[in-house]
Amino acid sequence: MNGLIGTKIGMTSIYDEQGKQIPCTVVLAEPNVVTQVKSEETDQYNAVQLATGTKKEKNTSQAQLGHFAKAKTTPKRKIVEFRDFDIPVNLGDTLAISDVFEAGDFVNVIGVSKGKGFQGVVKRHGFHGVGDATHGQHNRLRAPGSIGASSYPSRVFKGMRMAGRTGTDRVKIQNLRVVKILPEKNLILIKGAVPGHKGSYIIIEK
Repeated sequence: MNGLIGTKIGMTSIYDEQGKQIPCTVVLAEPNVVTQVKSEETDQYNAVQLATGTKKEKNTSQAQLGHFAKAKTTPKRKIVEFRDFDIPVNLGDTLAISDVFEAGDFVNVIGVSKGKGFQGVVKRHGFHGVGDATHGQHNRLRAPGSIGASSYPSRVFKGMRMAGRTGTDRVKIQNLRVVKILPEKNLILIKGAVPGHKGSYIIIEK
C-alpha cells in the first residue's frame, strides 16, 4: 500500500467548476526519505520505511543515527512503515507528493485524535442524561444512570460505558478524495476532515 507522511496544517475550502464549495484539509507532505527497504528474503515480508521531519542529533539515539546514516540522511522525527509498496524505490530515495498521489485519488488518512481529557458519559458516549429536571431529581441531567444489578452479579461488567479519558486514539478515516495537489508547495488538499490537531503527523495511504 503506497503512502506518505504529512503534517496537518488546517482546513480551508475551494470551489469546483460548478461553483460548489468543497471543505478541505490542507496537509503539508514534504519529501519523504526511504530509510529502509524490507524484502521477503531478509525480513519475511515486503515493506518500505519512510521518514520525515527534522530532529536534532543530540536527541537521537546512537542506533537511530546509524540507521539514518545508512540512508545518507539527517535524523528524522517521524518514521512509518508501509507494507507492499508498489513504487520501486531504493535506500536513500526521496518521494514527493506527485510520485505517489494525483488529484481524484481516494485515500485513507490515519492520525491521533484530539485529546479531550477526562469527560463524562454525555460527551464521551452521547448519553442523554437521566430524565428531566423535574420530579424531585437534583443534578442528574448528565448522570450515567444505572451501571448494573445489585445482588447478582454484584459487579460491573467489563466494557461498561462510563466516564473516562477521551480522545488521543488512533483513528483511520477511509475513502477521502484528493481534491487538489500543489507540488511546488508540497501541499495536498483532501476533502473533509481528518483526525488530529494542527501540526500533528498524519499518514496518507492509497
